[in-house]
Amino acid sequence: MKNIIPVLALIILLFSCSAKKDGNMIVQGQIKGLKKGKLYLQKMKDTVLVSVDSISLLGSNTFKLTDNVVSPVLYYLTFDGNTTNKRILFFGEPGTITINDNVEQFGINPEINGSKNQEILDKYNLVSKRFQAESLEFIKKDFEAKRNNDQDLITQLEKDYQRLVRRRVLYTTNFALTNADSEVAPYIGLTEMYDASLKLLDTVNNSLTPRIKDSEYGKRFQDYLDKIKANPNN
Repeated sequence: MKNIIPVLALIILLFSCSAKKDGNMIVQGQIKGLKKGKLYLQKMKDTVLVSVDSISLLGSNTFKLTDNVVSPVLYYLTFDGNTTNKRILFFGEPGTITINDNVEQFGINPEINGSKNQEILDKYNLVSKRFQAESLEFIKKDFEAKRNNDQDLITQLEKDYQRLVRRRVLYTTNFALTNADSEVAPYIGLTEMYDASLKLLDTVNNSLTPRIKDSEYGKRFQDYLDKIKANPNN
């Protein structure tokens, strides 16, 4: 009996050390049509993409991945760590996030539930895609006008395109101001307001709530503005 007790204690200790502990964010869901593959949960750390969890799926199309989220940021759900072809980009935050998709169209139109920041970002992306479509149409028309050497049309298209840019910047600014208590606000400030003036960028930054200013994207946005102000001619 004396010999059995230490052995049992060792087994329990080894099991407890090897057992996977859930983080404060659980990402679960189903990938229809998946028969075999490995899913990775990844995020940017500094300037490097790192894997925080992974799961091999053999004969099962359901998954569960976890991470400890200190501040909500964008995460990647990828096949075999490949972020260029098969990937789903979503806003991670504490809680349970459910992602459902299918293998053939993985990442094109996934169903994502459980992330409030993702819901807000989806609303922004819905309108942003319309601006992108209009921009592509302008590029097409400009190409045709230059090929035909139609100077009047080229000039008009340039004016119309600048108006489109201003509309997009104002929409993005207003969206960030409306959602100043969401990590989405500084995120789109960093990624979508590249055409905005310093005044508009400052307006968005000053509208952020203290909690958001202290978030990862809030701090990055502040650093971004500080660099612009330190090098105004760049």
